[in-house]
Amino acid sequence: MDGFRLPLGSWVEAGVDWVKVNLDGLLDVVSFVVTFLVDGLTSLLLLPYFFVVIAIAALIAWLVRSWQLAIGTVVSFTLIVAMGLWVPAMQTLGLVLVAALVAVVIAVPLGIWSARNATVRAVLKPVLDFMQTMPAFVYLIPAIVFFSIGVVPGLVATVIFALPPGVRLTELGIRGVDSETVEAGQAFGAKPGQILRGIQLPLAMPTILAGINQVIMLALSMAVIAGMAGADGLGKMVVEAISTVNIAKGVEAGLGVVLIAVFLDRVTAALGTLGQNPASLLAVIRRRGAQRQATAAAAASAPAVETTVEEKELQNA
Repeated sequence: MDGFRLPLGSWVEAGVDWVKVNLDGLLDVVSFVVTFLVDGLTSLLLLPYFFVVIAIAALIAWLVRSWQLAIGTVVSFTLIVAMGLWVPAMQTLGLVLVAALVAVVIAVPLGIWSARNATVRAVLKPVLDFMQTMPAFVYLIPAIVFFSIGVVPGLVATVIFALPPGVRLTELGIRGVDSETVEAGQAFGAKPGQILRGIQLPLAMPTILAGINQVIMLALSMAVIAGMAGADGLGKMVVEAISTVNIAKGVEAGLGVVLIAVFLDRVTAALGTLGQNPASLLAVIRRRGAQRQATAAAAASAPAVETTVEEKELQNA
């Protein structure tokens, strides 16, 4: 076997060079769109005073989960401000939200397609395995070649790394819908698109939302790697702390990532059971609405009962 070597890496490098030369215009468009979205969202998060963003985040936490999470959100975000990490934290949050949005937009249709087509499923499975097991640092090499240093290669690597669980859990949710329910829809003459929108997607939504939760968590875990590619935010601070052996800076930046992760995890997990958490604002509003309806129904039926009693008294007389 001496002298025998399969130059697979050289072939991939040649393919990357070909893409760089022949699709340079398309890469420029992708770079412009990604930069616009990330910078725009980051600017939007930094536009108001920090306490406005904290109040909105706490309201969202209370709306979907509980008042306890709302208080925890206020404390966590205030701690981020107190550590002087508000700007890099919002930069990281903007990058994660855009990366998660792009990954979800790609993952959910692929998962639906895979659930409804065995051939697509057979092709996607090894591709997803490859994407999940390949070290995330490897994605940065062609991404930096394509888009240079900055936020774009970090986002591209983040999307590739976070995409597989969204596809897998979407497929699992669609395939896990009771076949008898689908057959009932078919028996009533529903078309495949109507079955998908009216039966499969609503029943599979908790599993799909669990996949979206995992996509967001994996995207946030890539913050440090995105920082290595030059993306601003807490990840870049962690990289700088590693290069200078600055323990204080590394701990504070890492804690900022953890606090953002806890908030996003709890909120997105609660979306799967929206309105079912008893301490959430939505659940409180729903209970009060039910009580008002019950009171109105009782008030509407009361005169009828009194009339019936009066009629019986007249009959007895």
